[in-house]
Amino acid sequence: MSLKGYEAYANNPSGKKSYPIIPDPCFIYFICIMPKITNRQAKVLAVLWFLIISILFFLPGSAFPEEGWLDKIYFDKWVHFGFFALLLFLWRFYFPALARYNWLMLCIAFVYGFSVEVIQHYLIANRSFDLGDVAADMSGAAAGILVWQWYIKK
Repeated sequence: MSLKGYEAYANNPSGKKSYPIIPDPCFIYFICIMPKITNRQAKVLAVLWFLIISILFFLPGSAFPEEGWLDKIYFDKWVHFGFFALLLFLWRFYFPALARYNWLMLCIAFVYGFSVEVIQHYLIANRSFDLGDVAADMSGAAAGILVWQWYIKK
């Protein structure tokens, strides 16, 4: 994460303590264009990324900045899309390059995304279930697999 993204949250004029919750887009771009990575590197990154986004998904709603103009551009949905795109791109390295594993990964992503929303609704303060988030998760998951297919052919 770049310091630029951190400073935007650290210099919060409201005085409320807030945390950087979104990885710098350059990080995601770097992952997609970087030279060939080994399967082992991708697997380590996949586990780390899964842990990071799981922690972020289960933070209470009060840990996030107040929504304003970000609602107008559906920023939350773009975040879900990006999280799952990178997640599936990295996790896809765990399985052989066969099409049936793409469907398996999409099914697992759906279960994970839906479960996150249910847990947020029932167990996390100031969070709720949003079917739009599940749709964004699945769109990102499909994009992650498509990018992975392009990446391994490169």
